[in-house]
Amino acid sequence: MEKIILALPGNEALAEKLSTHTEIKTGRIELRTFPDGETLVRLHSSVENKKVFLICSLVQADTRSLPLYFLGRLCKDLGAWEVVLVAPYLGYMRQDMAFQTGEAVTTSYFAEFISGFVDRLITVDPHLHRFKQLSDIYSVPSRVVRSAPAIASWIKIHIPKPLVLGPDSESRQWVSEVASDAGASYEVLQKIRQGDRQVEIGLPDLNAYRGHTPVLVDDIISTGTTLSTAAGLLEVLGFEKPVCIGVHAVFSEGAYASLKKSYAGQIATVNTIAHESNRIDIAPLIATHL
Repeated sequence: MEKIILALPGNEALAEKLSTHTEIKTGRIELRTFPDGETLVRLHSSVENKKVFLICSLVQADTRSLPLYFLGRLCKDLGAWEVVLVAPYLGYMRQDMAFQTGEAVTTSYFAEFISGFVDRLITVDPHLHRFKQLSDIYSVPSRVVRSAPAIASWIKIHIPKPLVLGPDSESRQWVSEVASDAGASYEVLQKIRQGDRQVEIGLPDLNAYRGHTPVLVDDIISTGTTLSTAAGLLEVLGFEKPVCIGVHAVFSEGAYASLKKSYAGQIATVNTIAHESNRIDIAPLIATHL
């Protein structure tokens, strides 16, 4: 069956990498905004009887979701055989329960919305917490791509004598996977979140790792508070500036500049979200699922 890749705005670089790895041609779409803010979606490539891969990282999901929906529906109307959403970053995974009376469980609502117009979903390391797997919330078949092998490979090449540090107890499983693949030691920090921008960090006993390069690995870098706080504590203990690695470079306004000004050393992220800090390429691993 013939296949085609369609990239929504901001995802063109990843789409080209996927095209190179898979030899699936990219198509052309047109998105235009009317003066009243509404969106026009037009396809300049044929999708009839094709498997269509929509490449759209769902950071800032409120502004990206509606054009994605229009494009998915348009592909179906124009005869696409199957529509597969490749969302390297999957938004709306935070609010997976009602923390206070009257709150919407938007994780479930968003999953129902996406499942309504695509046939399959491929994503990278979704931030699953109270739900154990995507099939608990998404009704369409889904595939999760693990970033650990790509991160471990990058660490092996660029970091001599690394000590991999996870931000909290929940990260132990995947941080241990990164460390194992990289042939490195690992430890896990203790994190207590006080608010969106306030966290308390506790470090384990790291005396046995003198001379190692600390490598802080987090799944999502949003405010950067966790990494900058941990970096400051490592400074107090006399360690060199830690390398900070994030899977998803969400970076709220000013967060990247703030993290660079902290005691953090090199900052490297996976290219699930296009950002100047992207150093680790996930395209070869996604490509194997296309």
